[in-house]
Amino acid sequence: MTTADSPYRADGWTAAVRQRLGLGRLLPLGGPADGSWIAERAAAAVLRDAAAGSGAVLGTLRIAPAAEDHAVEPVVPGPPSALPPVPLRIEAGFAATARRPLHTTADALRAALLTAAAQRLGLVVDEVDLRVTELLEEEPRPVPEPPSVVRAAEPDGAAGTAAAGVPGVVSLTQVLGSAAQHARGHVRVELATAGDHRALDVARAVRGAVAGAVEGRPTVAVLVTAVVDPA
Repeated sequence: MTTADSPYRADGWTAAVRQRLGLGRLLPLGGPADGSWIAERAAAAVLRDAAAGSGAVLGTLRIAPAAEDHAVEPVVPGPPSALPPVPLRIEAGFAATARRPLHTTADALRAALLTAAAQRLGLVVDEVDLRVTELLEEEPRPVPEPPSVVRAAEPDGAAGTAAAGVPGVVSLTQVLGSAAQHARGHVRVELATAGDHRALDVARAVRGAVAGAVEGRPTVAVLVTAVVDPA
């Protein structure tokens, strides 16, 4: 079928697919009862920022299930294709100098990644698998991560208004659809959190606020699509 506006429709569909794929995996935040997920892209940006002072230059970074056979069904429905609540494994390559033992640098990098995953995000990480990919001649200088670009969505309805008013919510977003999607007895909220708030804590607060604001007290799931530096 050809219409006058079909190229624009095709461009819009392509952009939407690219935006969705750009999120990466949808990783569980917390445990089965937390009903919260975060985009791998958002989590990776926080982890890369945390690695900047470890003496290593982080290369490839992947976050995957540590043991898929131990997955537990979430209490509430998650976003489409989201990973079930399961401990995670961080896999990363890094470059460093030989001026100090490589295992010392790897230990510092591992500690930085584990701390950021737990304290800044709320990811349950069981393993960090690191490999050296390059030896550097000079000590690396920390390079700040570029700021996250967020396409903010205006709050719409009781769910969106309640979510937007929670401390630590920078804005609502709409990558997978509308910022607050309603199904029978269930609401899914999509948002960006501030980097100085733990993502899981914000998501928990949003779930409580939305459940209390929407008639019938629905179950609520939260998807964090970006973590934004407050600066």
